[in-house]
Amino acid sequence: MQLSPEQLLQHLAGLGIVATTVRHPPLYTVADSQALRGEIPGAHTKNLFLKDKKDDFFLLTVGEEAVVDLKQIHHVIGASGRVSFGKPEKLLELLGVQPGSVTAFGIVNDVNCRVKLILDETLMENEVINAHPLTNEATTSIDRDDLVRFIESTGHQAHVLKLTA
Repeated sequence: MQLSPEQLLQHLAGLGIVATTVRHPPLYTVADSQALRGEIPGAHTKNLFLKDKKDDFFLLTVGEEAVVDLKQIHHVIGASGRVSFGKPEKLLELLGVQPGSVTAFGIVNDVNCRVKLILDETLMENEVINAHPLTNEATTSIDRDDLVRFIESTGHQAHVLKLTA
């Protein structure tokens, strides 16, 4: 069973993680979310749900302005050849989110650990990370160390790699 946004926030609280969530109209793009800059401090994320030729899945979480070279990133993340974007059906099945709501928090729904989550090391230089709490109608702010603790609580490793130039 996949967690709802409310259940995710309860899960964080159960881990002793303090997170702040701001509700807002749906945000579908980085440009949409930039309108909230004055209201929500911290680093804002963009997420890429990718797959390789062997149907291994990857979730890359980077800063909102970051550029990821999709033609070369497979060398960095350990994919079997070039990667492409995962289909919306797989996104929903594995992470429990729709396109436009992709988030590192979605890893909580990947109970079989089929998705490798990779955080950009440049993003992790920030103390506060902002991400959608399984819906694009809210933004949750979390301490970077608590984000790693949350990821590890799901049975996943928090891989931190240099994903951007």
